[in-house]
Amino acid sequence: MTQTANQNQPQGQWIDIQGDDGTFQAYQALPRGGKGPGIVLIQEIFGVNAHIRSVADQYAADGYVVLAPDLFWREGAHIELGYDEADWHKAVALKGASSNDKAVADIAATIKVLRGLDGVSKVASIGYCWGGLLSYLTAASGGVDTAVAYYGGGIQNELDKADKVTVPLLMHFGGKDSHIPQDAVKSIAERLDRENVEIHVYPEAEHGFNCSHRASYHQRSAAEARGNTLVFLAETL
Repeated sequence: MTQTANQNQPQGQWIDIQGDDGTFQAYQALPRGGKGPGIVLIQEIFGVNAHIRSVADQYAADGYVVLAPDLFWREGAHIELGYDEADWHKAVALKGASSNDKAVADIAATIKVLRGLDGVSKVASIGYCWGGLLSYLTAASGGVDTAVAYYGGGIQNELDKADKVTVPLLMHFGGKDSHIPQDAVKSIAERLDRENVEIHVYPEAEHGFNCSHRASYHQRSAAEARGNTLVFLAETL
């Protein structure tokens, strides 16, 4: 029997983004009909790999226009890493060679493109790991209408920017995260104790619990976090 394509599935492609110091690309996933609120989806330290593209496709299927910028483009276009030890060391090196300020500028350029698309009136940032930190910094820069940060490492070191966060912010942390101490989560929660900030800690979750490609994937926590995120986006976009 011949199978036909599912018309509800998003169709992903790479598009060019003009940044401050060069042209890079972002993975674009569109919802059925091609219109909806915008999401800039911010990568982990492993690049815009198969996992990040699948997350972009998932949010597009939920009705969002998604762009996932390639933030490692200065080191090489479309760098994709896995989650074994060798790629972990490569990822850490790439992160070390990258600038948060330049990454936030690239995200801003991506948001500009998103806002220029027909039907996109509001934009959210959603980031994972390094991307979680960058989503927080993007919220502090005033570049988005709402922001989500999954296990953003280093946010506790950027709390001097907390007063600049005026948009709704949702943060997810794992209760068993070996990279983000619970004391750090506590300091973040205390500094951002306000009505427009929502923080969830998933007791059984490790770092990277949302990524089904990683050994640290925790299905229940990922499902709960995704549900919380979708409700948050519906309420704030």
